[in-house]
Amino acid sequence: MENTLIGAFPEAFSFLGDLLFRWVPATVIAVLNISPSSPFANLEQPITAWNVPILLAQASGPTGYESLLKGWFVFSFLTLVGSLPFLALILYCWTRIFQIRRREYRAFRAAQRTVVSQDIPRTQLRWNRVIDQSNSSNPEGWRLAILEADIMLNELLDVQGYKGETIAEKMKQVDRANFHSIDDAWEAHKIRNRIVHEGTAHELSHREVRRVVALYERVFKEFKYIE
Repeated sequence: MENTLIGAFPEAFSFLGDLLFRWVPATVIAVLNISPSSPFANLEQPITAWNVPILLAQASGPTGYESLLKGWFVFSFLTLVGSLPFLALILYCWTRIFQIRRREYRAFRAAQRTVVSQDIPRTQLRWNRVIDQSNSSNPEGWRLAILEADIMLNELLDVQGYKGETIAEKMKQVDRANFHSIDDAWEAHKIRNRIVHEGTAHELSHREVRRVVALYERVFKEFKYIE
C-alpha cells in the first residue's frame, strides 16, 4: 500500500472495525463473564452490527438493556451519518479515476494511430491541389506546385524516421534498398532548389513541371503516401 493519506484509509477503517466489533465486545464478554453456552463466549470473529443487540441483552440487566440498546442505535445512526462524507469522497475519487483512465485510454489509442494513417486524407487533398496547379496555365502556380510537393517530401522523410535540418541531410541517410525512388527524389529536390534560389530567372515549361511532379509522384506512391 502506498504511504499516502488515501492509502492509510483502509488500514484506519480496518483498525476501527476491529476496535468496535472485536476488542470492545471481547472486553465486555471478559468483564461480565458471559455464560459459556453463549454464542459470544469464545469470540474468534468480529461480531456483526445485527448481533450487537443480542450481546447487549446478555451482557446487561433488564433495567439497563433498553438504555444500552437506545445508545447503540444512536451510535449506529451517527456512525452511518459520519460515513456519508467518506462514501461521497470514495465515489468522487472513483469517478475521477475513471475519467483519468478514459482519457489515458483515448490518448493511448490516438498514439497507436500512425502519422500516415491520420494524415492520408489531408495529404491526398494537398496532392490533388498540386496536380491542379501543375495542370494550370499559370507559371506561378507551377512553382507553387513544386514547392508544395517538396514540402510533402520533407514530411514523408520525417514519417520514415530520417533526421536532419534539411531535406538533403535526411536523404543522405537513405538506404537505397528501402527507398527505390531516391534518385527521383533527389532530382525533383534539386529542381525545387533552383526555383527557390533563382526565382523567376529559372524558366519553367509546362512539360518540365509535369515531369518534376511525376518524379514526386513516384516517390509518394512507393510509400503509399498518396493513392
